[in-house]
Amino acid sequence: MATTAAEISEEPSVRKLRSRAQKRPLLQSQLSHSSTASESNGVEATSNGHVTPQASGYSTPIPSDAPPSVKSLSTVRKQVRAEQRRRLFPTVEFASRVSHFDPNSDHRDFHGFFNLFWIGLAIMAITTMLRNIKDTGYPFRVQIWSLFTVKLWHLAIADFLMVFSTAVSLPLHRLFRAAPANSVLTWARGGIVIMSIYQVLWLSVWIAVPFLLEWTWTAQVFLLLHTMVLLMKMHSYAFYNGHLSETEKRLRALDNPATASRAPAYLYPTLENPMGSLAGAITTTSSPKSRPGDDDAEEVAQLREVLARELTSPMGNITYPTNLTWSNYFDYLCCPTLCYELEYPRNERIDWQNLFSKILATFGCIFLLTVISEEFILPALIDAQNRLNPASRPASSPLTALEVLLILAETISWLLFPFMLTFLLVFLVIFEYVLGACAEMTRFADRHFYSDWWNSTDWMEFSREWNVPVYSFLRRHVYSASRPYIGKANATVITFLISAIGHEIVMACITKKLRGYGFVCQMLQLPIVMLQRTKWVRGRKTFNNVCFWCSMILGLSLICSLYVLV
Repeated sequence: MATTAAEISEEPSVRKLRSRAQKRPLLQSQLSHSSTASESNGVEATSNGHVTPQASGYSTPIPSDAPPSVKSLSTVRKQVRAEQRRRLFPTVEFASRVSHFDPNSDHRDFHGFFNLFWIGLAIMAITTMLRNIKDTGYPFRVQIWSLFTVKLWHLAIADFLMVFSTAVSLPLHRLFRAAPANSVLTWARGGIVIMSIYQVLWLSVWIAVPFLLEWTWTAQVFLLLHTMVLLMKMHSYAFYNGHLSETEKRLRALDNPATASRAPAYLYPTLENPMGSLAGAITTTSSPKSRPGDDDAEEVAQLREVLARELTSPMGNITYPTNLTWSNYFDYLCCPTLCYELEYPRNERIDWQNLFSKILATFGCIFLLTVISEEFILPALIDAQNRLNPASRPASSPLTALEVLLILAETISWLLFPFMLTFLLVFLVIFEYVLGACAEMTRFADRHFYSDWWNSTDWMEFSREWNVPVYSFLRRHVYSASRPYIGKANATVITFLISAIGHEIVMACITKKLRGYGFVCQMLQLPIVMLQRTKWVRGRKTFNNVCFWCSMILGLSLICSLYVLV
């Protein structure tokens, strides 16, 4: 018999109320319901002849004096529950739904695949170590691991001096700010020239240091990447504070409106304002009854407000020049951003667990990168170099052009998968763990270091979403600064050109070869983007994303093979 909230004892005339201790087994419950469903059709007769619906075992009994509305709701609810349990065989609920990978799905949580990615890399590392122990008796090879400790103190001292040498920006900027308005040492006249020359010389010195000291390529990669980061930080700090110093001089000059410039302030292009505009000019027409001097006073007041707002941080807590302190400068160097601002949003406290996990993950990624390089990348490149070496073949049978191309193609194919893993690990170690650890240490609240670049459909979209700090720097200090003078198209070309030159410098320093392969490949992105935006290709998201991934994976191994082998 079906179990109810008021369970019936063996004697029909005696009823005892007791609470249900636990849920009955599903099969027993279904069989009980099925046996009573055919007799009472979902209702149960009480001793006084009244008919009540079967209870679910979870509901509180309805009092006899309950309102009719409450009784009807309880009755319907119990009937629906009884209908759900009437079938002998368990049913499956079907509804109109899409899969998780469907483009129309609302599900975006693929954390399980992220965990699977790390499990797969752990399996690869463990099997590699076991194979090495079997072959050599040691878990790791030593070609790359031994390079990490070569001239380590040289690297530490040079890196400290490099960071310290950027601090000249602060005293120089104080000098530019203190200079009179018409002096040659103001930022607009001589300061920008002095800082530009210093940055060029600074970059040249620190690029040359690893070559002069004959460092290994691992130490050179670290110092070079840190050099490029500090160069962009120093440039942003100098040029933004230089802009603020000129703004402050204009604001002070408006204390004497008769001799001050009334030229409206220029708003540089942004994502919200892509064309740029003028601020501080009168936008309303004066009434006929207003006096001639009213328009001038309103114009001065509006321009003064615009300039004063420019000197204040968006959060309103810091105003230029109170930011010109050593603590502010070194805090900026530690913050995970390349664009200087007067103030950044901050978290209330440091999440130490998150910080330690990111530090541990950083070293874990470096470990995996080293294993992949040792086991899959370096052997393929060494084998290709030996096969392309003329000394390894008799003089009577030199390599033909076809054989060279076949060796190059085979090497590229062997490097496709290792470089794909390397690319993903480099992305994680830089944008998720290193920048995340820096953000946690400085309580930097804006952790938007990348967007969903893996869904990119063209290279322009990838450049915006893969590296948000560098993209923000280039848009602010290259594109927006040059567009008012050379236009949108030329500013875009200049931005790509500077980015390509920076990447080529990195590749040339690592491989000690100036070939231009990386420069050419990056500049080819512009015509590819133009092709992808034609009406025949535009809108084909899946096709364009597949093309993006294929070109990304093929391009990495191709560029590496060309730099090393050619």
